[in-house]
Amino acid sequence: MEALRGVPVQGSEPRLKSRLSREWVVFAVVLAVFLFLAPATMSAFRLNLLGKFLALAILALGIDLIWGYTGILSLGHGVFFGIGGYSMAMYLKLSVGTAGTYQSDLPDFMVWNGLKQLPWFWKPMAYFPVALLSAILLPALVATILGLLTFRSRVQGVYFSIITQALALAGSLLLIGQQPYTGGTNGITDYKDLLGFSLASKKTQTGLYVITVLCLAGCYLFCRWLVRSKLGRVLAAIRDAENRLRFFAYDSVMFKVFVFAISGSLAGLAGALFVPQVGIISPSNIGIVPSIEMAIWVAVGGRGTLSGAVLGALVVNSAKSAFSESFPEYWLYFLGLLFVGVVLFFPDGGVGLLRRLWNAGVHHLPGRRDRQLRRLQSAE
Repeated sequence: MEALRGVPVQGSEPRLKSRLSREWVVFAVVLAVFLFLAPATMSAFRLNLLGKFLALAILALGIDLIWGYTGILSLGHGVFFGIGGYSMAMYLKLSVGTAGTYQSDLPDFMVWNGLKQLPWFWKPMAYFPVALLSAILLPALVATILGLLTFRSRVQGVYFSIITQALALAGSLLLIGQQPYTGGTNGITDYKDLLGFSLASKKTQTGLYVITVLCLAGCYLFCRWLVRSKLGRVLAAIRDAENRLRFFAYDSVMFKVFVFAISGSLAGLAGALFVPQVGIISPSNIGIVPSIEMAIWVAVGGRGTLSGAVLGALVVNSAKSAFSESFPEYWLYFLGLLFVGVVLFFPDGGVGLLRRLWNAGVHHLPGRRDRQLRRLQSAE
């Protein structure tokens, strides 16, 4: 058959263009729903909650890049998320100035811990561009260093996951132990404004929501371009047969370091968007349990599919919010049952289930099998 020799099947190119057109239409519709319909129909509280979930969806995209497409499970992405969140929180806290509880230029937790001057690493965070760049580039730097140390040593599989878990634990303990500089267990909170706009204002929160939607759309398109490029095929080869890739003289280490750094920067951006909408960042957002939850989002949505990562983050966090509101004592059990059910009955996640249902419905359409048979016969 000519198709097996690399010659495109007759009619395959129009079908590909049709599929791509449908994808762009779906993308445009979903973007319009989030940008226009949601702000017009949802209350301020629910819109703020949705903005928080969409910020977390950016983090899920980063995890899907490293896990779903490259086959490397990281259970320490809370650290990268925390670096981004704390970078933005430091800027927001310094913006409060003398309007704080103690009417001091120092953050309140520094005052009650007896500090007399601002620590050196806080001073650059008084400038928004520095804080934003730190939120994106510093996680990428940490991921690069960790990746070089581990991937060069051929650390992979469960051992890499354990190392990233240890990183999450160490990061959480460091923040708790350095209370005079980080706020300790309480974290950093009580912000007033962002670039002169009051965070208590509904317009400001709506603006932050719109920015989050646009950032998520941009990150999705970037990741989509990445995984469909030649680099994406190399990442898939690392996931499926890394030793074979090395045989063809590819330096798999540098590819893994690169995608790990991109994944970390996406997590940092998510943290920077999360903090002004939620109003707090603390070690509880960084430790082992939150990092495992982040991987659960991707598993539930369907790893190896960018739309699945976004869907999983929205579904799991929405379920978590709904269960905690209705059943505050039992919501963790509901969340656990949701995850176990998906793993046992829908191993491909929500997107995989939707695809199977779609394919089952399409294959049973009248005349579908006849068209497929004629298409195969024409390809022979």
